[in-house]
Amino acid sequence: MITSKFKIAAFSIALAIGAMTFQGCDSLTKTQKGAGIGAAAGGVLGAIIGKKAGNTAVGAIIGGAVGGTAGAFIGKRMDKQAAEIQNSIPGAEVIREGEGIIVKFDSGILFDFDSSNLKAAAKENIQTLANSLNEYPGTDIKIIGHTDNKGAESYNLSLSQRRAAAVKAYAVAKSVPSSRLITIGKGLSEPIADNTTEAGRAANRRVEIVIVANDQLKAEAKQQAN
Repeated sequence: MITSKFKIAAFSIALAIGAMTFQGCDSLTKTQKGAGIGAAAGGVLGAIIGKKAGNTAVGAIIGGAVGGTAGAFIGKRMDKQAAEIQNSIPGAEVIREGEGIIVKFDSGILFDFDSSNLKAAAKENIQTLANSLNEYPGTDIKIIGHTDNKGAESYNLSLSQRRAAAVKAYAVAKSVPSSRLITIGKGLSEPIADNTTEAGRAANRRVEIVIVANDQLKAEAKQQAN
């Protein structure tokens, strides 16, 4: 199921002067929430309440938003792509919010334990995602690796970086331009669940793929708005 009705909050003003608090409500459409984020966020990092994705992923969506009518144009395009991704990759969780998409894979779907080699089934998933990325060329993509808190922090950071790099390498092999893809390893620093339980640790072992409008699509959206 595409997750869409999340609340978005920015870091408090006590942590950063000028930071603003965002709180979406269920009565707002994705387009309305996206327009509000784009108009007010100004790159302020935020977090999805309920811990569906890490701060880096959500910050990429908020920071890249343009808002207003242009944001609504981008949002409609993202709605279509998100639905297609969800239908073609049942094992992924698709989070549609604002002007972007987060595609989240549990690491166990993509990799064996303590490995950065993609499984055979994982390659099929990444190829399907690559097909979508190639069909919608007006986007930039961040690939963010995460781990649980078992083991040394430095090792987990390296593992998350290698896993993100493996996803990128396979997407590039399937004709996604390398220039569109950025890899980030966050290690254990952005948990979305309780690391004291096995279920929580499993949820924290994940790869998030963030899709946002690139400069060309933003310019096209602004032309449409005018």
